[in-house]
Amino acid sequence: VQLVESGVGLVQAGGSLRLSCAASGRTFPIYGVGWFRQAPGKEREFVAACTWSASSTGYADSVKGRFTISRDNAKNTVYLQMNSLKPEDTAVYYCAATRQGITAVQTMSARYDYWGQGTQVTVSS
Repeated sequence: VQLVESGVGLVQAGGSLRLSCAASGRTFPIYGVGWFRQAPGKEREFVAACTWSASSTGYADSVKGRFTISRDNAKNTVYLQMNSLKPEDTAVYYCAATRQGITAVQTMSARYDYWGQGTQVTVSS
């Protein structure tokens, strides 16, 4: 499975942005997916994740109520809708896929098997 993120990278505080992650591989629909981010000088952290059917989702407390993860398995694409963005949301965002996401949302990066190259998101104040 190969993952490629895309999305506009610069937005003002309070604005919105949608990231996309296009996946290759016909088995992608059975993978759980997640979004992680890494700010300069900080460790990579969990942002959001969902199971293969998106029937279950999970979010970090810092983004709950502002970010929404979704997927379109027919298009092999995962989305992260980010609203009410804050300067502290500035980071490189990565999408990832896991074989362990059929019935349970995975929040630990070590559980993920495939990663995208990352896309920079900058929120200006």
